[in-house]
Amino acid sequence: MSETISCQRIQAAYQRSRAELLSLRNSTGHWTGELSTSALSTATAIMALEMIRRKRPPADLSLNTYIDNGIRWLAEHQNSDGGWGDTVKSFSNISTTMLCHAVFHATKSTEQYVSNVVNARQYIDRVGGVEAVVARYGKDKTFSVPILTHCALAGLVKWKTIPALPFELACLPARFYKTVRLPVVSYALPALIAIGQVRHHFCKPRNPITRLIRKLAVKRSLKKLISIQPSNGGFLEAAPLTSFVTMSLAGMGLTEHPVVQKGLQFLLDSVRPDGSWPIDTNLATWTTTLSVNALEGTLAEFEKTPIREWLLQQQYKELHPYTSAEPGGWAWTDLPGGVPDADDTPGAILALLNLQPEEPDTQQTADLQVALRNGVKWLLDLQNSNGGWPTFCRGWGALPFDQSAADISAHVIRALQAWLQTEPESAEAELRLRAERAVRNSFKYLAKVQRPDGSWLPLWFGNQHVENDENPVYGTARVLAAYAHGEQCGSIQAEQGILFLKSVQNLDGGWGGATSAPSSVEETALAVDTLLALGLEPADSVVAQGLNWLSGRVENGTYTETTPIGFYFAKLWYFEQLYPIIFTVSALHRAETVLKKSADDNLRLSLEEEDYPIMSVKEK
Repeated sequence: MSETISCQRIQAAYQRSRAELLSLRNSTGHWTGELSTSALSTATAIMALEMIRRKRPPADLSLNTYIDNGIRWLAEHQNSDGGWGDTVKSFSNISTTMLCHAVFHATKSTEQYVSNVVNARQYIDRVGGVEAVVARYGKDKTFSVPILTHCALAGLVKWKTIPALPFELACLPARFYKTVRLPVVSYALPALIAIGQVRHHFCKPRNPITRLIRKLAVKRSLKKLISIQPSNGGFLEAAPLTSFVTMSLAGMGLTEHPVVQKGLQFLLDSVRPDGSWPIDTNLATWTTTLSVNALEGTLAEFEKTPIREWLLQQQYKELHPYTSAEPGGWAWTDLPGGVPDADDTPGAILALLNLQPEEPDTQQTADLQVALRNGVKWLLDLQNSNGGWPTFCRGWGALPFDQSAADISAHVIRALQAWLQTEPESAEAELRLRAERAVRNSFKYLAKVQRPDGSWLPLWFGNQHVENDENPVYGTARVLAAYAHGEQCGSIQAEQGILFLKSVQNLDGGWGGATSAPSSVEETALAVDTLLALGLEPADSVVAQGLNWLSGRVENGTYTETTPIGFYFAKLWYFEQLYPIIFTVSALHRAETVLKKSADDNLRLSLEEEDYPIMSVKEK
């Protein structure tokens, strides 16, 4: 099927989407974005507040409004099948439904919301209840145990049915965590401590030695919890994790404990006007770096300066108290609950390279180079032995967050490649050699994890319309971006990846997460952007169809519509206001750049032919 494109149409769509993205900057010149409201966050926050309210005098009504508004919001956003999804656009799932159902019971709201409770109970029975929650997460207890604990606090699940978490292991020095293979991922240490303790509080182990060890570990592990809690009280800036910790300690009666008090304040500070809570406070650093990289080379110096200075301030300069991460990395947010990771750090490096001053000041240049080198060193030290990169901690364990991931590894490759192209060869020769070797090893890793159909799976992004919630379109697009430069561009892996993306394009010209998944702005923009980066022309039928689909969405104003695409591996979902806009700008900017270059080349050839009319282009 042939398809034509209009340069004027692409340019108009790009200018409109670019203007929208720039208009969404905050007062200091960078981007904050807005994360989706979450039924999961709202339910867990209500439970945390309820556990605190129960220990307060009856006359203390200070938490009532928060709880009542939250319950009302849940009732108004229940799906027609009786369940709840993580966002208002998400399909119902057993985990979030059990969390929501439990808070109606915990807050004694069942009579006021009879139909909501009955419909939720029917959904839970139909899907499989506790057994379904356990099966949903398998051996990873990071989510299943907190969910069941939440339900136990509401009186709906027996404590003895909940696996005990070895919170005593948190007392070990951090360097031993990966050796003992904790049953939760590296970022969930607060949950291990608090939820492990509340389960121990209500259901002691039969083994007298284990019982004694855990009894002795209670105070020491609580001290550990205090030491790793961010100053604003929010663990990872996430309402669910903070709520699980807060409800567990409060459920044991520790309502005056400093961790509970700070957790409570975080929840009260982060509630939205409609009574709901978001999945996380914000992704300010991540959305800013994505925006800068999408706008590649088009920001004026007066626009770049405040972003560059702000971004440099976000780099961690000290050992992180939470994950013991060395200095040099970036987190997803500028708030205290952030943790440096291997996806935000390469994003920051790429953005800083795009934000270099046009007429560099000596000190500015020196500061920028130091920050970049520290970021590169941080990434190199994090690389796993298989050549890939994990999210937070090298070699920690077998759970997804701590294993190498294709999308994260590809992002690191792009950052290292870009840094190597700009870093003077005379400087940091050893660091350059390490980076070059790391890139080669990571490409070998990517080749090993490529699937037979040519695709790659991402860690961080899924699609609820695809089997197992996977998103091979997102993963393949992100990985192929690393193949777009240098000798790897024409590799077998790149060609197979291109063929995969072409094969799963929908008939309407867009892309979803995989074959036949509904087209979304996010996935279509990523696919188009990547194919153009790999050298396909805008006139290529597949690319042209994608560009026309995307341009049409800009023209009718629906390009800002978000899609739940987050966290598929953990069966958790979110969407971000800026994602579709950022990805659209990036794709259209690349298309406009390619079209402009092609037009300039044609003009140059035309002028050359006028000067030398008897010579053909081939002869020249």
